Amino acid sequence: MASYDVIVIGSGPGGYVCAIRCAQLGLKTACVEGRDTLGGTCLNVGCIPSKALLHASHQLHEAEHNFAKMGLKGKAPSVDWKQMLTYKSEVIGQNTQGIEFLFKKNKIDWLKGWGSIPEAGKVKVGDEVHEAKNIIIASGSDVATLPGVEIDEKIVVSSTGALELPKIPKKMVVIGAGVIGLELGSVYSRLGTEVQVVEFLDTITPGMDAEVQRTFQKLLTKQGLSFTLGAAVQSVETNKNKAKVTYKLKKDDSEHTIDADVVLVSTGRKPYTDGLGLDALGVKMSPRGQIETDAHWATNVKGIYAIGDCIAGPMLAHKAEDEGMAVAEVVAGKHGHVNYDVIPGVIYTHPEVANVGKTEEQLKEEGRAYKAGKFSFMGNGRAKANFAADGFVKILADKTTDRILGAHIIGPMAGDLIHEICVAMEFGASAQDLALTCHAHPTYSEAVREAALACGDGPIHS
Repeated sequence: MASYDVIVIGSGPGGYVCAIRCAQLGLKTACVEGRDTLGGTCLNVGCIPSKALLHASHQLHEAEHNFAKMGLKGKAPSVDWKQMLTYKSEVIGQNTQGIEFLFKKNKIDWLKGWGSIPEAGKVKVGDEVHEAKNIIIASGSDVATLPGVEIDEKIVVSSTGALELPKIPKKMVVIGAGVIGLELGSVYSRLGTEVQVVEFLDTITPGMDAEVQRTFQKLLTKQGLSFTLGAAVQSVETNKNKAKVTYKLKKDDSEHTIDADVVLVSTGRKPYTDGLGLDALGVKMSPRGQIETDAHWATNVKGIYAIGDCIAGPMLAHKAEDEGMAVAEVVAGKHGHVNYDVIPGVIYTHPEVANVGKTEEQLKEEGRAYKAGKFSFMGNGRAKANFAADGFVKILADKTTDRILGAHIIGPMAGDLIHEICVAMEFGASAQDLALTCHAHPTYSEAVREAALACGDGPIHS
């Protein structure tokens, strides 16, 4: 029986980052992982492979639509789907091997197998029981299914199956207009698939700034995706390599069907805690199946902590990473901190969509006086030169103090641009602070400065 200061259960972004930080702080650390590779959902069947396919399909889109305008003549490349999947797999391999290297470098033991907690202070992996002063659960999340819809990962697929389709389908129905559905829908649309998105709510990307939602839907429609909103899926039937999706429109209760080659179910994710033995331990769970924790990520059972997708909060890899580093500090007797008000969200379509902090709708609901500074990428020289002038930057600031309360970007490199605003918010900066900061020309980031200027006397290029 091995004995450790910390055993982390799960090697996703939260788990592996937590294990590395624990080891850096001088704690004897092990990490439990049942997959053949480290990195969890994100690296193996989520964030990383989907970004590889988004990148590849975007290059195809550029070749088909923009190369000739720049004097790059010739036939647009044809798609070798098998090679594209090989490229995706190589990207995954490089990343997962990188984590293995980091584990060895930091002397972290990988306990291979699925873990359970027979009692506080003990973790069972296979037939072996290991002792730990502290146990950190970072077990992540799993696909949330719909009643009447059975995922077979062949015709009716989750994001996992959508990343491994044997061929590019002619028609795909995406159930759910959230981040995963729109990213993977974009990939297949660029590759020639007819993509129809069916969403229960009346808007896409629930919870996002309403103006961004409207602009985003228009741009995706222009790219070839079609949307059926306010539709409740009743069932998905499969027959001879085809699927039939039945849904009811909420406005008039009328029933409709759509035929498809592939149906992608992207209706969100749920905490994955099966097999850990939490019920027997008496670990408190929320009605939504999340592990309940206090301000220091501790459960109600002494010595057991939890982070990431299996606890409350947005199911984002970077949120889990922050919590992983913070709980490592706590376990090592230091102070761990996560600022939940400054966690960015990004959708990696083209254009990208990014947000941080409050939306206009939330501020109105709170009755808070605010001002909005907005700048279109049409006024940005770099964006126009790169055929990326769709979208805008919007910064929301307190009407009295000018302190930045939130930002919403739809446009080129939005996922990178948002972090300038995150840093500003972390330091309690005003919109004027951002407006007075010199930005290099020509860059996309000038649009952020212009939006900040728009919170004051007005932008220069609009």
